[in-house]
Amino acid sequence: MEIATIVETFFKTLKAELIWRNPWPTRRMVEMALFEFINGFYNPRRRYSTLDAKSRLAFESLIA
Repeated sequence: MEIATIVETFFKTLKAELIWRNPWPTRRMVEMALFEFINGFYNPRRRYSTLDAKSRLAFESLIA
């Protein structure tokens, strides 16, 4: 998969699942929500097609 496609997919997911679903009264709230989304959901738990539809944590536990 091309890097531009990966980045576009990430931002599409970010906007659809976080940004457009919530009102954001302060910039700090957005910053905290972005951090939690990326580090709490997107990186460890989201299923990746490149990992045979497994989350990163599940895939790493299989190879460890």
